[in-house]
Amino acid sequence: METNTIYRGRLIDHVQLVVRDVGASKRFYTAIFEALGIPLGGEGEGFFWADELFISSQTSPAARGVLTGPTHLAFQAKDRPSVDRFHAAALAAGGKDHGAPGVRPYHPGYYAAFALDPDGNNIEAVHHGPAERSAESIVVRF
Repeated sequence: METNTIYRGRLIDHVQLVVRDVGASKRFYTAIFEALGIPLGGEGEGFFWADELFISSQTSPAARGVLTGPTHLAFQAKDRPSVDRFHAAALAAGGKDHGAPGVRPYHPGYYAAFALDPDGNNIEAVHHGPAERSAESIVVRF
Protein backbone atom coordinates (compact mmCIF):
# COMPACT_ATOMS: atom_id res chain seq x y z
CA MET A 1 0.00 0.00 0.00
CA GLU A 2 1.29 3.39 -0.99
CA THR A 3 0.88 6.28 1.43
CA ASN A 4 0.70 10.01 1.03
CA THR A 5 2.80 12.49 2.96
CA ILE A 6 2.71 11.93 6.71
CA TYR A 7 1.96 15.05 8.71
CA ARG A 8 3.05 15.15 12.34
CA GLY A 9 1.20 17.09 15.04
CA ARG A 10 -2.36 16.70 13.80
CA LEU A 11 -5.14 15.87 16.22
CA ILE A 12 -6.40 13.02 14.01
CA ASP A 13 -3.97 10.83 12.13
CA HIS A 14 -6.58 8.80 10.24
CA VAL A 15 -10.11 7.44 10.40
CA GLN A 16 -11.18 4.01 9.17
CA LEU A 17 -14.70 3.04 8.21
CA VAL A 18 -15.41 -0.67 7.80
CA VAL A 19 -18.33 -1.12 5.42
CA ARG A 20 -20.61 -3.90 4.20
CA ASP A 21 -20.21 -3.17 0.48
CA VAL A 22 -16.94 -1.49 -0.44
CA GLY A 23 -18.10 -1.03 -4.07
CA ALA A 24 -21.21 0.92 -3.04
CA SER A 25 -19.13 2.97 -0.61
CA LYS A 26 -16.51 3.69 -3.26
CA ARG A 27 -19.21 4.98 -5.65
CA PHE A 28 -20.62 7.21 -2.90
CA TYR A 29 -17.32 8.58 -1.60
CA THR A 30 -15.74 9.02 -5.03
CA ALA A 31 -18.75 11.14 -6.05
CA ILE A 32 -18.67 13.38 -2.97
CA PHE A 33 -14.87 13.69 -3.07
CA GLU A 34 -15.07 14.81 -6.68
CA ALA A 35 -17.72 17.40 -5.72
CA LEU A 36 -15.42 18.69 -2.96
CA GLY A 37 -12.22 18.59 -5.03
CA ILE A 38 -10.62 15.80 -2.97
CA PRO A 39 -8.61 13.27 -4.98
CA LEU A 40 -8.82 9.55 -4.28
CA GLY A 41 -5.52 8.57 -2.65
CA GLY A 42 -5.46 4.97 -3.75
CA GLU A 43 -7.12 1.62 -3.54
CA GLY A 44 -6.47 -2.10 -3.24
CA GLU A 45 -8.39 -5.31 -2.82
CA GLY A 46 -11.19 -4.47 -0.40
CA PHE A 47 -10.16 -0.89 0.47
CA PHE A 48 -9.63 2.65 -0.77
CA TRP A 49 -8.61 5.94 0.80
CA ALA A 50 -8.55 9.68 0.37
CA ASP A 51 -6.37 11.87 2.53
CA GLU A 52 -6.66 10.41 6.04
CA LEU A 53 -9.95 8.54 5.52
CA PHE A 54 -9.57 4.80 4.93
CA ILE A 55 -12.58 2.72 3.93
CA SER A 56 -12.33 -1.04 3.92
CA SER A 57 -14.45 -4.13 3.57
CA GLN A 58 -15.34 -6.32 6.52
CA THR A 59 -12.98 -8.99 5.15
CA SER A 60 -9.96 -6.67 5.01
CA PRO A 61 -7.17 -7.73 7.39
CA ALA A 62 -7.31 -4.24 8.93
CA ALA A 63 -11.02 -4.65 9.74
CA ARG A 64 -10.82 -7.84 11.82
CA GLY A 65 -14.29 -8.76 10.55
CA VAL A 66 -16.11 -6.02 12.47
CA LEU A 67 -18.15 -3.21 10.91
CA THR A 68 -17.77 0.25 12.37
CA GLY A 69 -20.93 1.73 13.85
CA PRO A 70 -22.79 4.77 12.65
CA THR A 71 -20.32 7.65 12.55
CA HIS A 72 -20.54 11.36 11.80
CA LEU A 73 -17.83 12.80 9.54
CA ALA A 74 -17.75 16.41 8.36
CA PHE A 75 -15.69 17.50 5.36
CA GLN A 76 -14.73 21.14 4.88
CA ALA A 77 -15.97 22.71 1.67
CA LYS A 78 -14.30 25.71 0.06
CA ASP A 79 -17.59 27.51 -0.60
CA ARG A 80 -21.36 27.15 -0.54
CA PRO A 81 -21.66 25.85 -4.11
CA SER A 82 -19.30 23.01 -3.11
CA VAL A 83 -21.70 22.09 -0.29
CA ASP A 84 -24.56 22.10 -2.79
CA ARG A 85 -22.56 19.90 -5.22
CA PHE A 86 -21.66 17.52 -2.36
CA HIS A 87 -25.32 17.03 -1.46
CA ALA A 88 -26.42 16.45 -5.07
CA ALA A 89 -23.53 14.04 -5.69
CA ALA A 90 -24.22 12.13 -2.48
CA LEU A 91 -27.87 11.56 -3.42
CA ALA A 92 -27.02 10.65 -7.02
CA ALA A 93 -24.48 8.07 -5.76
CA GLY A 94 -26.88 6.22 -3.50
CA GLY A 95 -26.80 8.35 -0.36
CA LYS A 96 -29.93 9.36 1.53
CA ASP A 97 -30.83 12.94 2.33
CA HIS A 98 -30.15 13.78 5.98
CA GLY A 99 -30.31 17.58 5.70
CA ALA A 100 -30.49 19.71 2.58
CA PRO A 101 -27.92 22.48 2.04
CA GLY A 102 -28.58 25.51 4.19
CA VAL A 103 -27.51 27.76 7.02
CA ARG A 104 -27.28 26.03 10.39
CA PRO A 105 -27.49 27.67 13.84
CA TYR A 106 -24.12 26.38 15.08
CA HIS A 107 -22.40 29.70 14.42
CA PRO A 108 -22.96 32.59 11.99
CA GLY A 109 -21.95 31.57 8.47
CA TYR A 110 -22.22 27.79 9.07
CA TYR A 111 -23.56 26.41 5.78
CA ALA A 112 -23.86 22.64 5.56
CA ALA A 113 -25.57 19.63 4.03
CA PHE A 114 -25.89 16.08 5.32
CA ALA A 115 -26.29 12.68 3.67
CA LEU A 116 -26.31 9.13 4.95
CA ASP A 117 -23.80 6.90 3.19
CA PRO A 118 -24.70 3.30 2.19
CA ASP A 119 -23.92 2.11 5.75
CA GLY A 120 -25.90 4.85 7.51
CA ASN A 121 -22.94 7.06 8.44
CA ASN A 122 -23.90 10.74 8.71
CA ILE A 123 -21.65 12.52 6.22
CA GLU A 124 -21.56 16.31 6.17
CA ALA A 125 -20.00 19.00 4.03
CA VAL A 126 -19.63 22.37 5.73
CA HIS A 127 -18.47 25.81 4.68
CA HIS A 128 -17.55 28.17 7.52
CA GLY A 129 -18.18 31.35 5.61
CA PRO A 130 -19.18 34.81 6.68
CA ALA A 131 -22.67 35.17 8.06
CA GLU A 132 -25.28 36.49 5.70
CA ARG A 133 -26.94 39.68 6.80
CA SER A 134 -30.64 39.30 7.43
CA ALA A 135 -33.46 40.81 9.45
CA GLU A 136 -32.79 38.20 12.12
CA SER A 137 -29.38 37.43 13.50
CA ILE A 138 -28.31 34.17 15.02
CA VAL A 139 -26.68 34.33 18.41
CA VAL A 140 -24.73 31.27 19.52
CA ARG A 141 -23.56 31.05 23.12
CA PHE A 142 -21.14 28.43 24.36
